[in-house]
Amino acid sequence: MIRGIRGATTVSSNTAKEILQATEDLIATMIELNKIQPNSVASVFISTTEDINAVFPAKILRKFPGWTYVPVMCMREINVPDSLSKCIRVMIHVDTDTAQNEIHHVYLRDAKVLRPDLDANL
Repeated sequence: MIRGIRGATTVSSNTAKEILQATEDLIATMIELNKIQPNSVASVFISTTEDINAVFPAKILRKFPGWTYVPVMCMREINVPDSLSKCIRVMIHVDTDTAQNEIHHVYLRDAKVLRPDLDANL
């Protein structure tokens, strides 16, 4: 079964260093909580709000051992009025036997407001 594992985080400024660090923290937490092995990952989609453009956040995935050949795509989140700014969202598509209700979706920093119902998963 291919399941989507969601995550999101925010940055306070549009700098490459902060974007890459926040993305690394988010993805590392997603990997750890869900015990993700790179060979079980079909693809990773990463979106950013329009106020983030200093670097491709997907670049950080190449730091993770074994993730060299995992397909990754960055894209722009739609610009919805009054939505959370400076937000990075991640969707990892993984082959797993884990039940849907046992997946740990991860929301860090100000992105916790997107899914407060899942905060107990951490």
